[in-house]
Amino acid sequence: MDIILASGSPYRRRLLERLQIDFRCIGPQLDESRRPGEAPAAMAARLALAKARAIATAHPGSLVIGSDQVAALDSEVMGKPGTHAAARAQLQASSGREVHFYTGLALAHADADFEKFHVEPFSVHFRELNDKSIENYLLREKPYDCAGSFKCEGLGIALFKRLEGNDPTSLEGLPLIALTDLLADAGIDVLSSPG
Repeated sequence: MDIILASGSPYRRRLLERLQIDFRCIGPQLDESRRPGEAPAAMAARLALAKARAIATAHPGSLVIGSDQVAALDSEVMGKPGTHAAARAQLQASSGREVHFYTGLALAHADADFEKFHVEPFSVHFRELNDKSIENYLLREKPYDCAGSFKCEGLGIALFKRLEGNDPTSLEGLPLIALTDLLADAGIDVLSSPG
């Protein structure tokens, strides 16, 4: 079966490669703006499903994986910072606090009239961070394309005192445990072949 990851993210591509299945990537063009009053988990689900549907409509014979991650500090959504100054502000705001991540995951196959979705929550408890630590971290890792301004698979792990959740890969942007379950629902057992 042709499998498409509806993403241009190199992080998601590397994560999906861990399941050792054949797939290709096509990045959808969507407005990812938050709707008025939209809860972070609902936003993650909506965007993951919209990405999967957009690519599945254009490639009806393919099984499409969509994913989107929303980070929230209290009720404020934290997007990708884009700049050093914005990343510094995000980390200063997160210092000593808990940030919630919601990673939406969706599968869509237009020909088979198949759709499933899931939202994986994950929480990060930040250490108390001083300005020098934040600056050193940002200069070393430059996580300007990452929601929350860190890369947990790298030096960013040193920013935390505790992590809470069922699937650490969700924090990186693609919850592989939940994806394995959804793929099984679509008839794909990632462990059924020797590779």
